[in-house]
Amino acid sequence: MRTLTRMAVAVSVALFATAAWAGRSCEQKRPTVQTIERGLALAARTQEMLDSLGQDVVVLARAGQDLTKYGVHYSHVGLAYRQPDGKGGHVWRVVHKLNHCGTAESAIYRQGLGEFFLDDLWRYEAAFSMLSPEMQDKLLGLLKDNRAAARMHHKPYSIVSYAWGKAYQQSNQWAIETIAAAADPAVRTRTQAQAWLQLRDYRPATLKLDALTRLGGRISAANVAFDDHPFEKRFSDRIETVTADSVFGWLERSRLGSTAVPVSLE
Repeated sequence: MRTLTRMAVAVSVALFATAAWAGRSCEQKRPTVQTIERGLALAARTQEMLDSLGQDVVVLARAGQDLTKYGVHYSHVGLAYRQPDGKGGHVWRVVHKLNHCGTAESAIYRQGLGEFFLDDLWRYEAAFSMLSPEMQDKLLGLLKDNRAAARMHHKPYSIVSYAWGKAYQQSNQWAIETIAAAADPAVRTRTQAQAWLQLRDYRPATLKLDALTRLGGRISAANVAFDDHPFEKRFSDRIETVTADSVFGWLERSRLGSTAVPVSLE
């Protein structure tokens, strides 16, 4: 266990230096041995459950930030897939979008489960949706291809980007638009992906943010913008954005995925 802890510390420091964040606080806070151990334990528990269920691709969420005051349980989703490790076994990788801390830009990352959970999470809980076999097959090839995985990526980032907007794109929005692109080969642009999602009854979450909250967020953080939201909704304190919870709800409703399966250390 001591060797594992030392290795984990080395990895976490390297990740800390990259300053890429999503679904979690942007506070510059060094990881502790306890947070590393709990993050790795959550990764191990998640892999054990995924392996026992025989999945190849799932939509995976973590609880990085406390969003309970907005009625949101999980903060960030990634697309996780299983691949051979070259030694007769397999490993799980997560493709997801991360915001560069302190900026309004983002990039697509490929990480292991340990890295995905190696953070000072709000709660050491995860959840995943088991996708239909057809959806898994379509996503698997896309996720292994760097260019295909980044096709729906839009670099300008806002954590509260409008679900049907084009100016910005947050992490969960990239994930659901990528699912649309994988599901239908005719989907080549974000506009087409959003039209596909609307036709299949995706419903964004509506967050209640008053004017002071919106103003404070825009002044204090580079990765928060509200100017892409329709005027009438923005000034009635209705911010429609893509949350992990709304993604899970849509996957179940559309029968593209299962009810979210929780993972916990408790």
